Amino acid sequence: MSTDYKSTINLPQTDFPMRGDLPKREPGWLAGWETGGRYARIQQATAGRDKAFVLHDGPPYANGAIHIGHAVNKILKDMVVRSKLLAGHRAPYVPGWDCHGLPIEIAVEKQHGKPGEKLDARAFRQKCREYAAEQIDTQRAGFKRLGVLGDWENPYRTMDFKYEADMVRALSRIVANGHVVRGAKPVYWCFDCGSALAEAEIEYGDKVSPAVDVAYDAVDPKELAAKFGVDAGDAVVAVPIWTTTPWTLPESQAVSLGAELEYALVDGPARNGKRVLLVIAAALVEKALARYGVESPTVLGHASGAALNGTKLQHPFYERVVPVILGDHVSAEDGTGAVHTSPDHGVEDFVVGRENGIGLLNYIGARGTYRDDTPKAGDLDLAGMHVWKANDAIVELLRARGVLLAYAKIEHSYPNCWRHKTPVIFRATPQWFIGMEQAGLRATALKSIKDVRWVPGWGEERIAGMVAGRPDWCISRQRTWGVPIALFVHKATQEPHPDSVALMEQVAKRMEQGGIDAWYDLDSADLLGDQAKDYDKVTDVLDVWFDSGVTHFGVIGQRPELQKGSASQYKVMYLEGSDQHRGWFQSSLLTSAAIHGRAPYDDVLTHGFTVDASGRKMSKSLGNVVAPQKVMDTLGADVLRLWVASADYRNEMSVSDEILKRVSDGYRRLRNTARFLLGNLDGFDPAKHLVKVEDSLLLDQWAVQQAYDVQQAVAAAYERYDFPEVVARVQNFCTNEMGALYLDITKDRLYTMPTDSHGRRSAQSAMYRIAEALVRWLAPILAFTAEEIWQALPGERGESVLLETWYEGLVATQASPEQRRWWSDLLAVRDGAARVLEGMRKAEQIGAALEARLAINADAATVARYAPALDELRFFFITSDASLAAAEAQPAGAEAVELDGAKAWVSASVSEAAKCVRCWHRRDDVGSHADHPELCSRCVSNVEGPGETRRWF
Repeated sequence: MSTDYKSTINLPQTDFPMRGDLPKREPGWLAGWETGGRYARIQQATAGRDKAFVLHDGPPYANGAIHIGHAVNKILKDMVVRSKLLAGHRAPYVPGWDCHGLPIEIAVEKQHGKPGEKLDARAFRQKCREYAAEQIDTQRAGFKRLGVLGDWENPYRTMDFKYEADMVRALSRIVANGHVVRGAKPVYWCFDCGSALAEAEIEYGDKVSPAVDVAYDAVDPKELAAKFGVDAGDAVVAVPIWTTTPWTLPESQAVSLGAELEYALVDGPARNGKRVLLVIAAALVEKALARYGVESPTVLGHASGAALNGTKLQHPFYERVVPVILGDHVSAEDGTGAVHTSPDHGVEDFVVGRENGIGLLNYIGARGTYRDDTPKAGDLDLAGMHVWKANDAIVELLRARGVLLAYAKIEHSYPNCWRHKTPVIFRATPQWFIGMEQAGLRATALKSIKDVRWVPGWGEERIAGMVAGRPDWCISRQRTWGVPIALFVHKATQEPHPDSVALMEQVAKRMEQGGIDAWYDLDSADLLGDQAKDYDKVTDVLDVWFDSGVTHFGVIGQRPELQKGSASQYKVMYLEGSDQHRGWFQSSLLTSAAIHGRAPYDDVLTHGFTVDASGRKMSKSLGNVVAPQKVMDTLGADVLRLWVASADYRNEMSVSDEILKRVSDGYRRLRNTARFLLGNLDGFDPAKHLVKVEDSLLLDQWAVQQAYDVQQAVAAAYERYDFPEVVARVQNFCTNEMGALYLDITKDRLYTMPTDSHGRRSAQSAMYRIAEALVRWLAPILAFTAEEIWQALPGERGESVLLETWYEGLVATQASPEQRRWWSDLLAVRDGAARVLEGMRKAEQIGAALEARLAINADAATVARYAPALDELRFFFITSDASLAAAEAQPAGAEAVELDGAKAWVSASVSEAAKCVRCWHRRDDVGSHADHPELCSRCVSNVEGPGETRRWF
């Protein structure tokens, strides 16, 4: 009759389930953390740390549910914050929201109409405030569900009264430092917004435009021809220009040439039977004349652009004489080498016009139509006509007047409003600017960029190039929902009040109590007294990029927990998508440089955007959108977090259902490793049972050393924000060193040796140390699972793994070269043995490896190295027997294994010995004990004797 030895086996036991069931369980954990004030308790416990790291949240716009891009951004931030906590930093995280601006205005307009229709401006702003608050609540719930740790109950919001006041204070500092100017300059203008746009609000798309070559006839043709050494006779002499914006021609006030360019006088197509001579850049003659239908160019003479300066030309359809001027922006790359110049509609045109005393005409209104005072062009009345419709009308006018040399439609890249996806124009309007050259702001910003750590490194060159080439920053907008530019300007001079800085401080104090309405409600006489009659309040509001750009002043500079305090080390990081080099990174840099003379951040990390598995941008029309809500409802937030950590955030990040399924498989491997460790720690009390590393079995020492090496690599990878490296190292460790080796080998010792034996406690001690380290490695990535593991670990512990730092219980052994060789050769032999045993399985000679006997042959020196461990080698190879013998040549049928400077040969045979019912080893001594006829002798000793002794494995 067979005896049941199950009670003598130490089988794993744990309440840590095999299935994470994350979608159902994560919300419960999250609710518990909130109820217990997890974030506040962590901040309180870490407040005294000597190192401080502030990841400053770039505010998402308070509009719409979170999408996969939001998830990537917030999860990356959370992984940085958590890793800094584990690295021993104080790491507060205050989330924030951008609340002013056009998208909210548009949403409120759809419900209540434009300001002044159903609601006055004050009531409209209140509705905007209420709408933003609703959107924040929706997004906040989504971010919290991702497991992001932060001060969610006390975020910053750019619509908070205190922050609105601090925006005015920040502006006052910039005014005081001499960086703010007012002027009419060309800025991006959106007709749908009815307002100026920042560069960061521009995206490019393809647009079909009319491309025209237009002749500007010389007022004195003989004089112009003479500059080429040519007698024009009675010919028309003209300078042709090329443009894709015929609608700008009514405001054409000059023609710009390149001073150093060479121009040719050539025969052009006749006009009404009259000879026409054209002035074209010499390098462009053939291309231009081909457009005009002239096959064989006849060049009559040459002259430099400088020689033509001051020539008077006739506007193509107005009684306006326009001069030839010189501009550095003119090139001979395309067109004709002559540029029609309208200071109202081009930055370069504006600059060259100002240099030549040419002002603005301002024919185009805010909605893109010509003003009523726009001059007629013959019978063409442009007043009230939209510029896009005017293109065709102006082309026909040019054709009728005989000055249209060529016409075509071309498709080209054109700036669009990122909100309305509609084309914008450059339009010169009176605006407020932060001057890039004024008071040396550009130089200060460029110098500050060099003091920042950019991750990836190319970010430095990118933002430096943008700052070096950017125009003045237009900070004014003509909107209702925004923070006012709280300045008083003189009615006659349009200059700001001389006491503007002090006045803005008084306005800010009022805003702290009443928000932006305090400005609109303000009676100017309350601050200006008798001067009020001479001054107007500025009604423009600040660009929303200014709102978020001064968070370093209004958030970091105001909240005590975000400041350096007594910390000896202090760093601030900004982390956003790569588009923010021209957005938030830049607006923050410029405002900080203007206020403090330095960058607001020490580190800047940039991530890419999400695409599908084929690299396509996500869109509803393609049906390839991956919603984070759906992922969390089906797979769990931790799987989404693991995907973010696994993906190379420095480039585009591919995501799809199939990719997430593979990530889910990887999550299960990590979870199973943790479960195996926890299951075999059943009954283990580290206070009583922890074995010193140096007293442990050799294999356990090796495992702890491997974990130590991984921890060093993981901590270093977190320090350089290389999250994919963290995931790869941890997954490889769990799969290779643990799953395929250590955990497999130690099962016999854990299950079959006496509960309190040294061999079993040694294995448990190693597993305890590894689990303590593993849970910390995973904590920044698997927010929920790491806490679940933490609570399942034995021993006294705090409420959260985030109250800990990297595990110090791993011991680095200073292995000698001989010891390292001992392990590397033994592992090589094990690989060879695995190949041999797999061949036997495929041949159906054996089922499990324990049905085999292993024979190892090697040179005498190798045999001598491993002879002390001979009795335990079978446990290392998980076979029922392992022999070791010297050989000079490869035995027949053996597998050759390359060692370090030597060779070994591995072979195996089917064991004919009886199987022990307890340990399943096939041993010749099974049945040698009368009371236990089904056990091998070591199992008899483990059941009722002193127990076996293990030293090696």
